[in-house]
Amino acid sequence: MAAKASHVQPGSPYPLGATWDGRGTNFALFSAHAEKVELCLFDRIGRQEDRFILSEYTDEVWHGYLADVRPGQLYGYRVHGPYEPLKGHRFNHHKLLIDPYAKALSGALTWTDAHFGYRIGHPKEDLSFDRRDNARQMPKCIVTNPSFVWGRDRPPPTPPLETIVYEMHPRGYTMLRDDVPKALRGTFAALALPQVVRHLRDLGVTAVELLPVHAHVDDRRLVDHKLVNYWGYNSLAFFAPDPRYLTPAGIDDFKSMVLVLHDAGIEVILDVVYNHTGEGNHLGPTLSLRGIDNASYYRLMPDDPRYCEDFTGCGNTLDMRHPRVLQMVMDSLRYWVEVMHVDGFRFDLATTLAREERDFDPRGGFLDAVRQDPCLSQVKLIAEPWDVGPGGYQVGHFPPGWTEWNDRFRDTIRKFWRGDGGLIGEVAGRLSGSADIFAHRGRGPWSSVNFVTAHDGFTLEDLVSYNDKHNEANQEDNRDGSTDNASWNCGVEGPTNDPAILALRRRQKKNLMASLLLAQGTPMLLAGDELGNGQAGNNNAYCQDNEIGWIDWSHDHITRFGIVPFVRKLIELRKSHPAFRRRRFLSGDPRVNGLPDVVWLTPQGVPKTEEDWKFFDARVLALLLNGAYEPDEAPGLTKPAPHLLMFFNGHHELMPFILPPAYELRWNVFADTSVEDGEETKEQYVPGSSYGVQARSLAILCATERKKAGRWW
Repeated sequence: MAAKASHVQPGSPYPLGATWDGRGTNFALFSAHAEKVELCLFDRIGRQEDRFILSEYTDEVWHGYLADVRPGQLYGYRVHGPYEPLKGHRFNHHKLLIDPYAKALSGALTWTDAHFGYRIGHPKEDLSFDRRDNARQMPKCIVTNPSFVWGRDRPPPTPPLETIVYEMHPRGYTMLRDDVPKALRGTFAALALPQVVRHLRDLGVTAVELLPVHAHVDDRRLVDHKLVNYWGYNSLAFFAPDPRYLTPAGIDDFKSMVLVLHDAGIEVILDVVYNHTGEGNHLGPTLSLRGIDNASYYRLMPDDPRYCEDFTGCGNTLDMRHPRVLQMVMDSLRYWVEVMHVDGFRFDLATTLAREERDFDPRGGFLDAVRQDPCLSQVKLIAEPWDVGPGGYQVGHFPPGWTEWNDRFRDTIRKFWRGDGGLIGEVAGRLSGSADIFAHRGRGPWSSVNFVTAHDGFTLEDLVSYNDKHNEANQEDNRDGSTDNASWNCGVEGPTNDPAILALRRRQKKNLMASLLLAQGTPMLLAGDELGNGQAGNNNAYCQDNEIGWIDWSHDHITRFGIVPFVRKLIELRKSHPAFRRRRFLSGDPRVNGLPDVVWLTPQGVPKTEEDWKFFDARVLALLLNGAYEPDEAPGLTKPAPHLLMFFNGHHELMPFILPPAYELRWNVFADTSVEDGEETKEQYVPGSSYGVQARSLAILCATERKKAGRWW
């Protein structure tokens, strides 16, 4: 098909992408090594193609302006240049390419050998060249109109220390909800429905963290096995929401969802994948960046640029050292904040983003760019602080302003409630905010994002129901997913009708949830854990867009396995009591009432000594939290908060705890995981009396008497 040069005005090299100005559309594409760029416009069904040469080339950007192109127009690019894999160049103008700055996509990728720049099966593999056209099987970019009536939308003013994150899949969260119309299930529009928002608001979470919403690729291997890349960690376009989460209303669905959640006081955080793309390694397809400028966008092996450097385990790594790649990522982040009104990001494999030549650098280009940005430095930034490259584990090493997933919290709390000994010192450190990891450079306890479950791994229900992973449905011979889960099935692998085991599992779920929500730091819950949702023992359901990966909302299931009232009660306590939201790490130092902020107790009710901490086989822990707070720690509270006692019994036998005789207080039981909600004893406990904590249980007691007016002693 002949390309057209007429009707294309010079346009501007900025901004990148397709920008409609009310009269026409400017197109701009960065490629440092291209020789020619063709803009391809398609009819409304994506079949008829007209090509236009972008003849203007300014500062390595190809650009042009078409006066008659309006929102809704489908487009893509064909980029001409050298096909020299040994030098890192993989141009192939026979392949239609996705604009890296596309704001919306139409259609889905249909796998065919034509998507590859080389001849599949050729003896020379990727050194060969494929001349087949792939346009009909490619999604198309859409020119968009950014206008939207936001009204008085403002981000909820939730400070970090008051944040409670709820990680959810944007599709799986509503696919099994009977009260959501079938046409809306699995979409952003469903997440904006009143009945869906009501559960989040009533539960008390302050932020939803959505698994990747960027348009992504389903791996060919998965599609061949009738599976998909359900989690979405395989990005194709960093500005475009995935079409499978949209109704015909398009990207306005996402904006409406944000607006409704903001009205409910709930922030929206996006899980974003900027460390790699869905184009895979050197044998992967040519869908976007690879065909636009492979040598600029990807990190290539210095001594053999035919191959990609792979710090992600996904075949390729974006080259954040390149100024245009860094610009693309920063532009994407600002777009989601300024145009789509999101409130923060969780960065997948964030260590990769901060690698310079090879090693992680906390003062690297990406982290510096975010730190100085007046927009991005003000939103919530959460790092998954590891990758698969050398020195990839960097928990605690991200700069101020960042929070980090703390897998040491997860592992320690799981092992303690499994019954492992020798952990009480580690447990105390994790409950105190992990000062050993984060207490530097002015960082506070909220820097630790605490979790016991996440999308990657067992759900809470499966954590107490399975010793081993059961990932057979993934069709990888159960080789995928972690084998080290620190889980315990409570005596039977998988489902059971044994009342004693079901009761123990329920207690364990409450123990884990209480440990999470009453620890210093930023708690993150996995959506569905409060409902008793399980995945049949699959701890890597990344490809299960079905009832394995979807949340079970059935009333019978929730009644039998859910702990919703208990979770709600814990969140209410956390929100109402400043002792769980300290600005400074628990240290044992005196507070305004002269007492330590925390006193670690023996079962006999006296402060622990150094020797007490060394008891290897210990499986019990007790602490007294001082209810007093500094004026700047709880500006919304006008009266003192009560002291709290917390008893942790990870042992398989009942453990009597003596209420500390040194404090003239009476105590009421707030919660005990060994009894059902509302059935706690009404008895008051006096100093020196004993409270028996059942095997594998946790109890929380609140002080009920003040010795002096205005002060809790």
